Amino acid sequence: MTARARAAGRPEEAPFLGVGVGLRPVHYREIFERADAGEALPVDFFEILSENFMVPGGKPLRMLDRACSLRPVVLHGVAMNIGSSDPLDDDYLGDLDRLAQRTQPHWLSDHLCWTGVDGKSLHDLVPLPYSEGVIRHVADRVRRVQDRLGRRIALENVSSYMSFADDAMPEWDFLGEIAEYADCGILLDVNNVFVSAHNHGFTPETYIDRMPAERVFQIHLAGHSESPPLLIDTHDHPVRDEVWQLYAYTLERLGPVSTSIEWDDHIPPFAVLLEEVEKARKIVERVL
Repeated sequence: MTARARAAGRPEEAPFLGVGVGLRPVHYREIFERADAGEALPVDFFEILSENFMVPGGKPLRMLDRACSLRPVVLHGVAMNIGSSDPLDDDYLGDLDRLAQRTQPHWLSDHLCWTGVDGKSLHDLVPLPYSEGVIRHVADRVRRVQDRLGRRIALENVSSYMSFADDAMPEWDFLGEIAEYADCGILLDVNNVFVSAHNHGFTPETYIDRMPAERVFQIHLAGHSESPPLLIDTHDHPVRDEVWQLYAYTLERLGPVSTSIEWDDHIPPFAVLLEEVEKARKIVERVL
């Protein structure tokens, strides 16, 4: 099956937007100055960190409204806590729903993990055991979130540095079954696949091969760090050559998927981020 044929089955709410970047406050000035001067803005969409804008008003929302006037947006969260045993946070979902109504994103996403328990946040993305019981637990919670928001969401694979004794399947089957049972999308972080493959000793292409193309809404690319013997997903480096190669393989397998560059620490000038965007765009053009 060709890449374009695979893409034909992707749902309408996940069109191919091109190559985008995570919107960060340090870049506001240059982005808006370019827009005011009528200069080209060579990014196709912005990925918005949901929690940064779940506020009642003020400068963050003014900046957000301006960004939404320039490019399409998608929302990406870190605090839904979808894998926890805590009850779903209705206040959080209400704030997220209001943000979605304000920004009208093409889709919204969060992480396939848990981030806290007993009302306490760990401020980290903690992986889950890969078992049938956890699949049912998470899928039920995702369905309730989607009913509350009135839209499908996408779940992102997180990087991991340990495995559980109770794991009953590989991560790619775990992710795919949750997406199937919950009827949700997948945000496929190619860097996280590469990092976890190194840390756990599997072949990253095997993970990509098992992804259902019709459920992959978006791809993430980012840089990682080395802490031998592990790789760590730090989002503070350019995308590594090996990850670019895996990205090309992913597009060959899945077809055109909206792709965003993540850079969250030691954030460089906007021009450096645009260099990463151009690398991704050249791969998209070459592969597709």
